[in-house]
Amino acid sequence: MSIGIGILGFAHGHVNAYCNQWRQNPDMGVRLIAGHDRDPGRLEEAAGTHQIEAVDGAAALLARADIDAVAIAAETAFHADLVEQAAAAGKAIILQKPMALSMDEADRIIAAVQRAGVPFTMAWQMRADPQNIEIKRLLDEGAIGRVFMLRRRHGLGTHLWGERFASSWHVDVSLNRGMWADDAAHAADFLLWMLGEPVSVMAEIATLHNPAVPDDNGMAIYRYADGTFAEIVSSFTCAAAENTTEIIGERGSIIQNYGDAPSCNVPRPEGGIGLKWYSVDDGRWHSSPIPSPPEHGHRIAALAQPLAAFLHGHCPPIATAAEGRAALKMTLAAYDSARDGRRIDLTKL
Repeated sequence: MSIGIGILGFAHGHVNAYCNQWRQNPDMGVRLIAGHDRDPGRLEEAAGTHQIEAVDGAAALLARADIDAVAIAAETAFHADLVEQAAAAGKAIILQKPMALSMDEADRIIAAVQRAGVPFTMAWQMRADPQNIEIKRLLDEGAIGRVFMLRRRHGLGTHLWGERFASSWHVDVSLNRGMWADDAAHAADFLLWMLGEPVSVMAEIATLHNPAVPDDNGMAIYRYADGTFAEIVSSFTCAAAENTTEIIGERGSIIQNYGDAPSCNVPRPEGGIGLKWYSVDDGRWHSSPIPSPPEHGHRIAALAQPLAAFLHGHCPPIATAAEGRAALKMTLAAYDSARDGRRIDLTKL
């Protein structure tokens, strides 16, 4: 039995990758029905590409009996309203990142999902990435002992794209909090998934390239209750890179390369190793056989299968609404730290 799905907004381009996969792979059991977008041109283009009905208004789409679930990929400013409407209509919900513009909006989303009792998941592709799943397994099994430090570099080259990005909704503060909240959110959720919720953060976030396009570089250091340090480094003026994850433990280290767009989409050394770890127990490096994808878009598209499995009830949420809120808290608190020049106590937020 297929799940009928409607798309509420095509602003977050990731949703097109999922739609392509669902359309091209009917065995996933997700049938594209209709879509709505506040931008008529964007809606017309998406409807033509995905061969779905263009619907005028979210309410009309949500009223349809043939739609069992929705993927919400509208501009961030509309997430809370659309989740409330979709939950009230009894639809299963896939929500694109970041969760919301504010903690109040995140709380509205959680309340709506709990009130309606509908299935809900955040769409975090890093949680579905095979190499990242292997890193999580290694940590959970204690392969490198107690973790002392985790560093995640996650970036994009968006702020080097000129007017193409400078005029996009991503940099409109009425529609999106900023690129740190928009995309460093991936790294924040990665830390959350790997280590749980931190207790504090200190950060620096700045605009170094084009004053009209904010949040192009930032660093945040999170502290955990047991003393562990975790760092996010995000540059959106990054043309090329290699290393993405470094984890230092009592009994070894884990290194991941080619884990984001700047590192995956550029030429790499022949035979470059994507994931490896060193163990002091045997004194040698171990290489994972899991390959790095040929380009970063493969990671985004690969989320379609686990999202389909979630909609069919075959697996739990990729990330719950509560986890979406926790990741948002981590990114927004980093803004506060950078603005005020102080450590932010996350336990009080």
